[in-house]
Amino acid sequence: MVEGGEQARRELAEKLNLETARLGWDELARHFARGAVIRVAATLDLVAVATAFATDDSEAVSRWLEAGEVAHADIDEARRWERESSTLWAVVVAPWVLVQEAREA
Repeated sequence: MVEGGEQARRELAEKLNLETARLGWDELARHFARGAVIRVAATLDLVAVATAFATDDSEAVSRWLEAGEVAHADIDEARRWERESSTLWAVVVAPWVLVQEAREA
């Protein structure tokens, strides 16, 4: 967990939020090729998941993995994102790139 407790966690979440961007699949494909793309379900908050990864919150991450809400992006998803020229929300929590399909507003 992050040193300094809840305040440090909030500050980290704010930092990650500022680092989140919409990226086209063409910008993410090389990260997929090296096995670093982690898909986050639309039902979850991308920044909250990134914060859990960054703070090594294994309880939350394990729960999402078991529920299938967080997983390595698979080849079928990658092909669909490429075919549809998808734009995804992305944030880096090294060595991972967490992505979430952008919802239309």
